[in-house]
Amino acid sequence: MIRLSLALQGGGAHGAFTWGALDRLLNEEDIEIAAISGTSAGAMNAVAFKAGWAQDGRRGARASLAWFWGRVGAITDARWSDWIAALAPTAPALARAIEMSPSFKIFDMTTRAFSPYAYSSLLRNPLERILNEISFDAVRGPGGPALFVGATNVRSGKIRVFSGEALGPKAILASACLPTLFRAVEIDDPATGRREAYWDGGYTGNPALFPLYDKELPADVLIVNINPLYREDVPDDSPSIQNRINEISFNSSLLRELRAVDFVRRLLDGHTLPEGAMKRVLIHMVGDDALMNDLNIATKAIPAPVILARLRAAGEAAMDRFLTDHKQDLGQRDTVDLRAMFS
Repeated sequence: MIRLSLALQGGGAHGAFTWGALDRLLNEEDIEIAAISGTSAGAMNAVAFKAGWAQDGRRGARASLAWFWGRVGAITDARWSDWIAALAPTAPALARAIEMSPSFKIFDMTTRAFSPYAYSSLLRNPLERILNEISFDAVRGPGGPALFVGATNVRSGKIRVFSGEALGPKAILASACLPTLFRAVEIDDPATGRREAYWDGGYTGNPALFPLYDKELPADVLIVNINPLYREDVPDDSPSIQNRINEISFNSSLLRELRAVDFVRRLLDGHTLPEGAMKRVLIHMVGDDALMNDLNIATKAIPAPVILARLRAAGEAAMDRFLTDHKQDLGQRDTVDLRAMFS
């Protein structure tokens, strides 16, 4: 049995890509998911995965993910979603149409002009009602992967990782709380003895890798990346500039952790540290930067069924490529060249 941990990025509705990737990975009966660290949409996927796994193993996890994204707005019947996606315009055209739609323009203007503390009593996070339908007793239970969910402490600017009994709907909402849209989520923190306010975990860990370094967990960490690391075109209009700022901000914490992994590996390889003094982590990554470059901030915010269908299919295809090319590398070696990434 191959054991690995998953690190699931946040990115709004683009998390449907991760849904497809997980759905494909669940077909591999000889791969065990030992732990999942997730932020924002990654946390949503992680919770849906664990809740379903607790009920009916792999089949339950697959059904729970489909249920969650169906509630978000995806068409979960492949016969319909594939047909609609095939007839729809290209991804860039759809993304541009959503961005230019009157409803998104009003939404974007409102979030730029007003604090959520002025209007958010009228606007609750729509994911709250979905999370309230999930059994968090199952999520907190011992079966299936260990879960770690990151949120950002507004006062300290530090990450808080929720796990075990601390996992609940409010922790997941905190992990997905964009401060321009929603009021900070307040949760009691036993470490400080006070009620703390939290924003989206992507600012401090997208996702947090360090919980996956526990000695009881496998060395392999597979990152499902939905924020493009590289864009060829320099953004030249306000929405695309804002989108790239968000991508860079939400990737920066991940890149810092990957740089630390590379640094520890060089210390171990150079025998500056004795082997075993720190864990040697094997990093893998699944993503589709070409598709994500075709999408924009509007497609993150508006869960259009056609875009969700294409994201799911792209995630499934990306995971299939990874398994075809690198399944034999799991437990043996990295499939991401960290040195080249930071050169």
